[in-house]
Amino acid sequence: MKLETQRENLLGLLQNVIGVVERRQTLPILSNVLVHAEANQLTLTTTDLEVEIAASAEFTVTEPGRTTLPARKLLDILRALPAESSVVLTVDAPANDAASGKAQLRAGRSRFALATLPADDMPTLEEVSAEQVAHLSRRDLRHLIERTHFAMAQQDVRYYLNGLLLETHTERLRAVATDGHRLALCDMPTRSDQPESPDAQATTERQVIVPRKGVQELMRLLGEEDSPVELAFGANHIQVKLGHIRFTSKLIDGRFPDYQRAIPQEGEQSLVADRQSLRAALARVAILANENRGVRLNLEDWLLRVQANNPEQEEAIEEVEINYDGGALEIGFNVTYVLDALNAIDDELVQIFVRDGISSCLIRATEDTSSRYVISPMRL
Repeated sequence: MKLETQRENLLGLLQNVIGVVERRQTLPILSNVLVHAEANQLTLTTTDLEVEIAASAEFTVTEPGRTTLPARKLLDILRALPAESSVVLTVDAPANDAASGKAQLRAGRSRFALATLPADDMPTLEEVSAEQVAHLSRRDLRHLIERTHFAMAQQDVRYYLNGLLLETHTERLRAVATDGHRLALCDMPTRSDQPESPDAQATTERQVIVPRKGVQELMRLLGEEDSPVELAFGANHIQVKLGHIRFTSKLIDGRFPDYQRAIPQEGEQSLVADRQSLRAALARVAILANENRGVRLNLEDWLLRVQANNPEQEEAIEEVEINYDGGALEIGFNVTYVLDALNAIDDELVQIFVRDGISSCLIRATEDTSSRYVISPMRL
């Protein structure tokens, strides 16, 4: 195999797929990147057995071939080379299919010899047989994930909470995340197709749970671009096509809880506040909160008093003007959960629905109702 290109081209392609490569792997082959050069096209593929990323681009390929190279070492070398330098990658053919060969990378006066492992040893995720396909923009998908991912659980024994629920409908895609103490939900308009396949299930609604690492990698790949995205939902995998990048992730095999039951009704008793003012007040009070991050919210007509104290007898009190006339009410919350919800909202005004001191609250923007956040109260 032999190809020649600019350093930036190869580096950019490798950076797209490097995210799933851990520095310490149980299998040596998982530390490598699969390099497939064919017909003036180069494809790089990495996997950790749960998530797989493949990125392709046009390259000057003199001799086609397949091999695997140590991904992190190759990345460090390309980063260290001078900008806009010309890179030539050559891989010697091994004596047999099971043998390891040597790769030579040349750039100006620099020479690097890298050990390779057979391409056939690289595990790959199975092909996704799409049962449903959704189409939306990168911006909308990134928006959907950014507004919900922070509520995912971390290493919870209820493994189905350690991921993001994606729920498909005919004209919208919904994301839901919860750790049992809070819940984040966001809807985005989309177009859903039913593949013409005898194995495809004839349904317009489907739920899948994408694991935490898959969600994090997908967010990184989405970047700031705004181009079409295709999501293919299979029986055990989800595949996202982002132009020349193909992202595939296994799904969490479990049943997500009935989140609809956890969402309070939007009753008449609610407060409306300036989001920035409320967020700033909560952030200041949080400085003196105790280890469990609890703050006390005291509601009066047209006034919210936020209070926190700690075992050192220190105390912080903030007052915020609000639109509220529901009478006196006291309720405690984890201030981090409230701040996360406020940070995910873009509107100037937020509306918080409260019922009493022992019930969950519902937070959303006053105008944009596509996102909703539920937070359970704390006993302080």
